[in-house]
Parts: sequence; C-alpha cells; structure tokens
Amino acid sequence: MKLLTVRHATQYQYARPVRFGQHRLMLRPRDSHDLRLVSAELTLSPPGITRWMHDVFGNSVALVEFQTPATRLTISSTLIIERYGIEGPAFPIAPEAEFYPFIYSSSDRVDLGRLLEQHFPDPNGVLARWADSFVTSRPMRTLDLLANLNAALKPVVVYAERHEPGTQAPWETLERKTGACRDFAMVFIEAVRYLGLGARFVSGYLYDPALDKGDATEATAATHAWAEVYLPGAGWIEYDPTDVLIGGESLIRVAVTRDPSQAIPISGSFTGASSDFVAMNVAVTVTAQG
Repeated sequence: MKLLTVRHATQYQYARPVRFGQHRLMLRPRDSHDLRLVSAELTLSPPGITRWMHDVFGNSVALVEFQTPATRLTISSTLIIERYGIEGPAFPIAPEAEFYPFIYSSSDRVDLGRLLEQHFPDPNGVLARWADSFVTSRPMRTLDLLANLNAALKPVVVYAERHEPGTQAPWETLERKTGACRDFAMVFIEAVRYLGLGARFVSGYLYDPALDKGDATEATAATHAWAEVYLPGAGWIEYDPTDVLIGGESLIRVAVTRDPSQAIPISGSFTGASSDFVAMNVAVTVTAQG
C-alpha cells in the first residue's frame, strides 16, 4: 500500500474581469477496494457554489457556479489516497476467457455495450493491421496478447505533451509516431475493441518515484490517462501503454469513461472576448508519505 498526496492546481488569467459559466470538475476519485480516499479538499478562487453528482459511469463530479467576476480563476484539489495496487490481474481470468478469441456471455455483452465498439474511423485499416499483427496464433493466451499490445507503443511512438483539446485518431498516432498519454491509451483501447474485447478510458495521475523528492514544492507530475480491459473472472484490468504498466500502485484512478471527452478534469466557460483570455497554468504533484 502507498499513501499518496496529490495536489492539482489550475489557474486561468484574463486581461480584464470576466464572468464565469458553470464549471465541471472531475478531480475526486471514488473509494474502492484498491483505492481509499482518506481526504479531499477543493479550493476555489473566486469562491463558487458547488454541487456534487455522479455521472452515468458513477464518477464523482462537481458542478460549480461562480458569482463574482474576476481576472483570475484558481481551482485547487488536494487528495490524500491509500493505493492498494496489484501488479496484473487481481484474480485468475475465467477458463473460457483464458485463450483468445473468446466470446463474452450474453449478459456481459449487453452490459459492456458500446465499450465493445470502436469510436474512431480507420479509413485505410492502419489500426486494424497493427492490431492483427499481434494475433500470432489462434488460440493464443489472452493475457499474452494484451501484454504484447500494451508494450508495443513505447518503443516506436514518441511521447509528447499536446495542449490541443481532443484525442488523435489512433491511426494518426501510429502514422505520426508521436502522441500524448491519452493518444497512447486510445490506440490500445481501439485495438482491443477491434479484437472484440471490452475496454474503457481511465483518467487520473501517475506516481513516479523518480520525480518524488519528498517536497511537494519541488516534485512534478501531470494528469495521466490509460486503459482498462474487462476479462471474465478477473474484472477490469489496468493497462498503461505509455509507461508499459499493468496495474500497480503507481496508477491513481480518478474517472473511468467510454470516451476521453467524458473525462476532462476541468471544463467550463467565461463570458467575454476571446482576447480576454491570457494564460492557463497547471501544476500537479504526487508525493508518497512515509
């Protein structure tokens, strides 16, 4: 078990006072057997009226109404988390799913629904050919297939932060050979869906011991994205193709969704001219206690 402190501060600056529309925040994880939320603090400047809800996936969402115009908007989240991570699947997968290809039960197929469907076009079959190349025999061990897919992107695709909104189509990431963590995750997710397995998008944070200097003012981190695949018997298994991780304490899950657009940590609007917006600064730290 790791006891982790996550600090995530976002600041928006404007040339003159502007009014803010409703903001939607996905910054608070849910308690589970593998992640216990010890405490959570949300600080807003200017202050706002906050209403909490669960979205269609059961994620914790804060809706904030700001009353006061301002030239600066600051949203700060501090979490203390106990993370009980397990490398790989926590339980053996069901015998019928041990080898690929397999067929989900009719009830699983109904419940997985659109998590089985590809969401991005693949007009020239780039993703399809890439995914097919990992199916080296039929049958083959399901966990071997997924591990090979998870490890395949890092050696050939260069990680690069992207500040543009949205996610690249997976075929673009494969052809450009560069992408952010959300792009890595979507290549893996779409490949898994193409092969007939249920997968979903995960947003949260990554704890990297190499960046943890024991001082929250010096440690640096970032929001992170990865994938989960549903395997009968084992349930949802975490796969991080950016860092080639399968489960573990370092992945701090905040939200799970069908599509990356549903997992934006902070979204909202302001009333004013586009030129009023000056800058946005984001600072994230993840440090271990003890």
